[in-house]
Amino acid sequence: MKVISLSAHFDGQSIQLDEPYPFQPNTKLIVTILPEQSREREAWLSLSENQLNNAYAEDDDYPLNAIKTVNPDYEGS
Repeated sequence: MKVISLSAHFDGQSIQLDEPYPFQPNTKLIVTILPEQSREREAWLSLSENQLNNAYAEDDDYPLNAIKTVNPDYEGS
């Protein structure tokens, strides 16, 4: 069996998976407790993600004259 990660939460009495998963009896598990994340941290992470997506969009097209050192092996040059 391959190693996988599953999202779960503690409901006050037991650990509940966030999505169903077919376990075999006596499957060995490791449980990791994650610290609560503050709303401010979540906001900063969201802002960072958005800015990175803006900076590295898939449709970026830089002209060849923007390259300072030309790669002679590049087929487009």
